[in-house]
Amino acid sequence: MMAREIVLASRPAGLPAVQNFALAEVRLGALADGAVRVRNRYLSTDPYMRGRMMDGPGYAAPFGLGARIPGRAIGVVAESRAAGFAPGDTVRSMAGWCEAFDAAPGALEKIDTMGIEAHHFIGAAGVPGLSAYAGLTRIARVKAGETVFISAASGAVGGIACQIAKMLGARVIGSAGGPEKAAHLKRIGVDAAIDYKAEEDLPAALGRAAPEGIDVYFDNVGGPHLEAAIAHARPFGRIAVCGMISGYNASAPLPGPRNLVQIVGKSLRIEGFLTANHMDLMPGFAAEMAGWIKAGRIVTRDTFHDGIEEAPAAFISLFTGANFGKPIVRIGP
Repeated sequence: MMAREIVLASRPAGLPAVQNFALAEVRLGALADGAVRVRNRYLSTDPYMRGRMMDGPGYAAPFGLGARIPGRAIGVVAESRAAGFAPGDTVRSMAGWCEAFDAAPGALEKIDTMGIEAHHFIGAAGVPGLSAYAGLTRIARVKAGETVFISAASGAVGGIACQIAKMLGARVIGSAGGPEKAAHLKRIGVDAAIDYKAEEDLPAALGRAAPEGIDVYFDNVGGPHLEAAIAHARPFGRIAVCGMISGYNASAPLPGPRNLVQIVGKSLRIEGFLTANHMDLMPGFAAEMAGWIKAGRIVTRDTFHDGIEEAPAAFISLFTGANFGKPIVRIGP
């Protein structure tokens, strides 16, 4: 059979463009003994992928030119010649942006969907949701009654972080770009929503939303948002740095926050984290998240792009603000 995939055609300079990617076709021959053939249904697009498109040192190896873009995917077993897998099984893999692939059993994780849609396992019940959970509970250690500020609050991680913080008993301030996204934050229970695109003075807007300061900042953006958070952090405040997407496409180093000296005077703690270091939480977290989704305690709003050829556009939307929640590539019916 023939299957299409997306490969990295050239390394982006600045904001990625569709021309940095190419659609290729591969032939899958007869399935080998001990292998599993999977048809992908949902493909993940994530901000971390941008760093791996650069040819330089990082916490993971760069993507190869001309090679398929790797990443998490949810698929269905089409054929199996391996014990433990049968046609119809739902599996998660790192096979990336492809319609179908063959793999050894060790490269696949069988998923019990627990009564929710399978795409949640690369979203709210997958790594994005776990990023929010680990950042709030293990890194920031949010307590009831505290005030939590979350940037990119309508995104895949931020939207879940807002709702988990509320369940932890916090007062939540969310920042997002545009009136529709700000209105969405109010619908999911955020106490104060900041449309940063409409604000000339972000620190002043945060000050109005949190006149007594913030205890925790969950950072997805960096840049001016981080500076505003430091300005309004209360003594002994915590900052959990999940990402700094504002600088991912920068062609030169960006200036840091101008008020870093306040970290000393306020006794602030800033800690970056990789979700990969907290995967021990995943089994229990996924089951709990499935229950929250079924009970309506967590509301998701993701953006679906249909067809493998739409993967580059879905990925680029992460950096242009054109998406709600997680941009997911959907393949097939």
